[in-house]
Amino acid sequence: QNVAQLLLSLCNWGQLYNTPGGEDCYWSPLSDPLPEFMNKEYQSYVSNLCRRPELYSEENVYCPQDNVEEALLLLLISESMANRDAVISRAPEQQDDRAISLRDASAVYDLLSITLGRRGQYVMLSECLERAMKFAFDEFHLWYQLALSMVACGKSAYAVSVLKECAKLRPTDPTVPLLAAKVCIGSLHWLEEGEHFAKMVIDLGEDAGESLAKGYLALGLTYSLQATDATLKSTQDELNKKALQTLERARGLAPEDHQIILYLSLQLALVRQISDAMDHLQEALQLCKDDMNSLHLLALLFSAQKHYQHALDVINMAVVEYPESFSLLFTKVKLEWIHKGPEEALVTCRHMLQMWQMVYNVLQHSGSEKGSSVTETPVIKKHNGLHLTLPDAHDTDSGSQRASSLAASRLEQAMSEITMQSSTMKQGPVKLWTTLEQIWLQAAELFLEQQHLKEAGFCTQEAASLFPTSHAVLYMRGRLAEMKGNLEEAKQLYDEALTVNPAGVEIMHSL
Repeated sequence: QNVAQLLLSLCNWGQLYNTPGGEDCYWSPLSDPLPEFMNKEYQSYVSNLCRRPELYSEENVYCPQDNVEEALLLLLISESMANRDAVISRAPEQQDDRAISLRDASAVYDLLSITLGRRGQYVMLSECLERAMKFAFDEFHLWYQLALSMVACGKSAYAVSVLKECAKLRPTDPTVPLLAAKVCIGSLHWLEEGEHFAKMVIDLGEDAGESLAKGYLALGLTYSLQATDATLKSTQDELNKKALQTLERARGLAPEDHQIILYLSLQLALVRQISDAMDHLQEALQLCKDDMNSLHLLALLFSAQKHYQHALDVINMAVVEYPESFSLLFTKVKLEWIHKGPEEALVTCRHMLQMWQMVYNVLQHSGSEKGSSVTETPVIKKHNGLHLTLPDAHDTDSGSQRASSLAASRLEQAMSEITMQSSTMKQGPVKLWTTLEQIWLQAAELFLEQQHLKEAGFCTQEAASLFPTSHAVLYMRGRLAEMKGNLEEAKQLYDEALTVNPAGVEIMHSL
């Protein structure tokens, strides 16, 4: 009954929330209602709600500051009561009581998902949903909510474990293994597990419906990434062939899906069939003319054919559409460097620093927790061509994400958390700071090209203040020392970089 009363209060809050003014319509319990709520339509309703609150004078007393905070406070109280009163006994005579307690709890957790999701507080949401597991036996909805919250807050390995349970509860639902495959391929680089989940979707056959094509797409991506990780040429060729065949099958099932055509074009580019890749990419652009990844790949294909001005024209057009995409801006820097020289590329680097500051300020003011959980999310970013995202700051010598670079990035993260200044990275997602590190290292490389060693040293120092044990930072410091003629110091720095990333080919070459 108490839970029902609190939920009713939330419904009343929802009525106020849907009135003109939105979240701004909130007023403090100690002040009078806003003028817009004193008309005849709301006056009786507001007068019933606005009983003068009892005041407490203890320290650390909490008072909500807006609608969402008040709703969240009520929901957390409701959740505590729902957990306390939950019926977890499986005895047959308590079946009805168990159903009622589960219904009340599910209502609370659904509202919590909405409220916390609005503020990006996915870590707190996952912790709340974990508490629901004691009475969520065989309840797909709560399990799936937990999995989604863990994906959102970066607890990827836990999310995959929960999704496995969800797949057991609904073996005919293709969306569950598809999501698991996406997490395995993207966040974790667990390619064998990703292949397993993709095949689960394919094994459903026609029962998978529209998801069947996505299942083949996921399988094709795992084959392509496995080919990137392979060390033997014969194994690479075999996996690339399987990837191409699988992606062709996906395209046959969904010929109008521009994303599948994009990845097919990318796979053709990876095996150096540039003209065929260009033909397929034109089809993808006809279906979705302003897709960022398609425009990015088009620029890369032009650059592969040494048509640098065409590539720059495409990148500039894409940057106009997506001005906050650091992935596009890094490619623009590379193209300007090779086509117009380092001076013009440095102008773009300066613009990127300004853009980073703007993004950082927006994140600071949003108060979002999203992306702040780094317990499992590696510092490394997926920069394989299959993702077309930000080039990796911690793997300068490879165009692909390998298991070795993942291990190196996790080691760097652990060491950096110990050695870096506590004030440097207090707030914001880790990816934001690795982006800044990459910008500084890119600028340092451009200054080295111009023989401006002093400026290059300043840029490298800025990057080192963020991630002092990053192998990319150590490698850049080694290059700087080598250009200054300090060969012993350079050798020591290269050795340290190779210790962090033993698979660094460029590091070995410089050493």
